[in-house]
Amino acid sequence: MTIMLFGAIGTAMSFTIISFGAKNLIEMLNIGSLEIKDYLAIGAIFSATDSVCTLQILNQEETPLLYSLVFGEGVVNDAASVVLFHAIQKYDLSNINLKTALQFGESFLTLFTTSTLLGISVGLLSAFIMKKLYPGRHSPDREVALMIVMAYLSYMMAELFDLSGILTVFFCGIVMSHYTWHSMTDGSKVTTKHSFATFSFICEICIFLYVGMDALDMEKWKFVSDSPGKSVGLSAMLLGLVLIGRASFVFLLSFISNLTMKSKSEKVNLKQQVILWWAGLIRGAVSMALAYKQFTRFGHTQQPAHAIVLTSTITVVLFTTMVFGLMTKPLIRLLMPPSIFNSKVLSSEPSSPKFSMVPLLGSSQDPERDTGDQDIPRPASLSRLLSTHTIHRHWRKYDDTYMRPLFGGRGFVLPVPGSPTDNGLH
Repeated sequence: MTIMLFGAIGTAMSFTIISFGAKNLIEMLNIGSLEIKDYLAIGAIFSATDSVCTLQILNQEETPLLYSLVFGEGVVNDAASVVLFHAIQKYDLSNINLKTALQFGESFLTLFTTSTLLGISVGLLSAFIMKKLYPGRHSPDREVALMIVMAYLSYMMAELFDLSGILTVFFCGIVMSHYTWHSMTDGSKVTTKHSFATFSFICEICIFLYVGMDALDMEKWKFVSDSPGKSVGLSAMLLGLVLIGRASFVFLLSFISNLTMKSKSEKVNLKQQVILWWAGLIRGAVSMALAYKQFTRFGHTQQPAHAIVLTSTITVVLFTTMVFGLMTKPLIRLLMPPSIFNSKVLSSEPSSPKFSMVPLLGSSQDPERDTGDQDIPRPASLSRLLSTHTIHRHWRKYDDTYMRPLFGGRGFVLPVPGSPTDNGLH
């Protein structure tokens, strides 16, 4: 619930504040003519966060709640921003009335819901194929290829139907990790884990290279060379709106979320709220992509106002990434000093084949302990966090009764002989 509060409602609040602030403040700078659709697009562009820096610092085992909030909110926030942006481009917002506002809201909810359902459907299809229909279970190459192809299929189908690809592939990944991954051989599991991690790392490098190289494109900077003060002023104004927009919902929604939580471990304390606020200040590739889609045609623009907005977007992205990114680790260490974590819970070396085999959840009532890996220690902090949720208990009961027997999952798939990894895990 907290993730959806931050990712959906929080993004809408930030979008509203940034759009309203940009509409009033940009007119004072007199940078040129912008339409109402451009101001709303600016709100969507600067509502998209990039929480990669914070996720690199946080320890998932020591702070499972905070890590889950930052990661989950980051993905839902990007998806919500992209969906908002598409909805803005779809409708004529020059004359906003009640009917247009209702259509806009309906379009947002429809895109959000259909993208989620499509991702879940493709993920369940991959799980069913892997468990029931796929004959080559002893071929790691085919298993890994099937995982990659099915994950990419969800993204391509979302783009084909004009849905949110990032939201679709996110929920497809959740379902595949919950069902499909457990129907693979141990060797395929390790290969899949490291293959996706490698692809992710390479893609992040390419994205930041593109952002840095594009910042050196002199064409757009020529438009602002005559009035650099306007570009600097707009960048500072947008950065201020980002700070205010983020703070406007993090502390308020955290307070509302804490009122609904009974257990103290589920509540977000003030230090965690500050980290959540800071984690959402960095802007990255999604903001750049949306800015180019709105203010350029085939990557170029001849309008001075659009060029100034583009250069200001680049400035905000580079400033937040480099300055706020460098300050992230000292801030987190100041607010949450690292504690000595029990090294027996999980191996700190992610390259270890056994690392990917250690189950994430565990408690005395864990129904997944029938796999026989009783001797493997499990992180109890996340288990305690989830065990108090009534919704989670009901879902796990339904999952064990109906879903896992059909689609697979930990404890519902027999070990495959001939696994290249340590058979002692079974």
